[in-house]
Amino acid sequence: MNTPDDYRFHSLLHASHLLDERLRENLLPLDIRPRQARVLDALERMGSASQVELTREFGISAGSMSTMVSRLEKRGLIQRSRHPDERRSDVLSLSDAGRSQLEAIHRNWEAMDACIDTAIGQEKAQLLAELTAELRQALGGRIPGQTPNTEAATIRKR
Repeated sequence: MNTPDDYRFHSLLHASHLLDERLRENLLPLDIRPRQARVLDALERMGSASQVELTREFGISAGSMSTMVSRLEKRGLIQRSRHPDERRSDVLSLSDAGRSQLEAIHRNWEAMDACIDTAIGQEKAQLLAELTAELRQALGGRIPGQTPNTEAATIRKR
C-alpha cells in the first residue's frame, strides 16, 4: 500500500498548505487574506486594472473577484475610477491606504521567505523557489500582473 510520501506532489501540496496556514496567521493582524494580498500586489505592478482583467489574471470566477474587490474597496485599500478611454467601464487602483498595507504585506512575505531559509537553508530555499517557479510556468501559471520574462529575473534576484 502506498503512503502519501510515495507521491512527489504530496510533499509539495502539504508544504504549500503549511506555508499558506502560517501566512494566514501572520496576515491576521492586517485583516487581510493571502489572495487579497496578491490582488493588491498585482495592482501595484499593473498600476490600474479592470475587474475583468484581474479576474483573468488570477483565473478565478467573476463572482469571487467581485466579492474580493468589494471587500478591498470597503476597507479603502483600492479605489475605483472611470476608465480614461472607455467611459462605460471602471478601473481599480491602489489607494494610499492600500500602498501602506502592501508594505506590511511585503514585510510578511519577507518573513515567510526567512522562515523557509531557516527551515531548509538559504541555498536550498533559493533552489526551491527557482524549481517551483519553473513548475508553475510549465503548468501554465504565472504571477498575476507580471510578464513571464520579468518573472524569471525576479526569482533569481531573491
